[in-house]
Amino acid sequence: MMKIIDQFSRYFVGGLFIFSGLIKLNDPIGTKIKLEEYFDVFSVDFSPFFEHLVPWALPIGMFLIILEIVLGIAVLINYRMKITTWVLLLLIIFFTFLTFYSAYFDKVTDCGCFGDAIPLNPWQSFIKDLILVVFIAHLFWYRTRFKDILKVQTGNIIALSTAIISCIIGIYAIEHLPYLDFRPYKIGANIQMGMIPEEDPIIEYIFEKDGKEIKSPTFLTEADGYTYINSVVTNEEKTIPKVQDYQIMSPDGEDYTDQSFQGIKLIVVMQDTKTLRMSRLNELAQLANRLDGKLETVLFTSISEQEIESLRHEYQLAIPFYFVDGTVLKAMIRSNPGIMLWRDGVVMGKWHINDLPDETDIANML
Repeated sequence: MMKIIDQFSRYFVGGLFIFSGLIKLNDPIGTKIKLEEYFDVFSVDFSPFFEHLVPWALPIGMFLIILEIVLGIAVLINYRMKITTWVLLLLIIFFTFLTFYSAYFDKVTDCGCFGDAIPLNPWQSFIKDLILVVFIAHLFWYRTRFKDILKVQTGNIIALSTAIISCIIGIYAIEHLPYLDFRPYKIGANIQMGMIPEEDPIIEYIFEKDGKEIKSPTFLTEADGYTYINSVVTNEEKTIPKVQDYQIMSPDGEDYTDQSFQGIKLIVVMQDTKTLRMSRLNELAQLANRLDGKLETVLFTSISEQEIESLRHEYQLAIPFYFVDGTVLKAMIRSNPGIMLWRDGVVMGKWHINDLPDETDIANML
């Protein structure tokens, strides 16, 4: 029986760590954004020191992702289990505290444990971590009886190779776009339809009558002896639209949201000027000029009007611009700037600034 528990613990912990790491390796920028959220929260709640970690969110995120995958592989091959289980235990204690803090104090609504592929609310993340604590504690407690399956030298090679390959995969995703896009702005998505909830709220009313709790889909009256206690939405997750907070405003304060869904648009998404690839804006401006007349080219940004006017003048980016919430822009595309092609609000194409499309690429999609 103990052998079965040992093997299940290994495969469960190792498989889950590898799966979680690979999901995040698909989109390291998403992990960076999530870490920035945590650092911002901790800088207010604990110490201003965490503000200094915000610029390092991407390398810290990459390190944690690669560590997660390497640990998963290590557990599966019983690689240096004394060290591996110590690292696993410390890591899961840290993550459990993180998810509990987020859940109890309602700080970060999604831990990002499985990226955008499987969104978990803070309490779901905390429960997941508690389950992991049980199996990792088992591995740690009985760590001396897990003998290396392979020779130490072979295990070293596998661990190092895993780290190097993971690093290459992650860097490619950063310098281009995620291999798989799980966000509501992925290619083929209808943005306007995504703003509509999947279902209307289904309300269940809770009453008390003769000392018994009674649940009803309709409201029962006091005249019939029912005392109202509470009400809950039973399909809450399906009442939340996939696309949230999407609103486009012109510099004059006019709402451009509905117009953004009309016709064919080449959209330049500019999140901020911190990581902006300035050297490629001239190419972007030239592309917009060459395509002028075939489609409408617009710029969605969250930077100030003064900054955007300065950039447009410096790089001859003669296209109209509109203001969008920065969080929405980060969800749209993992590139700054990034390029998107929309037809009537449906995403036809997405490009990283390092992979600028040419006229042929776009013409083939029209």
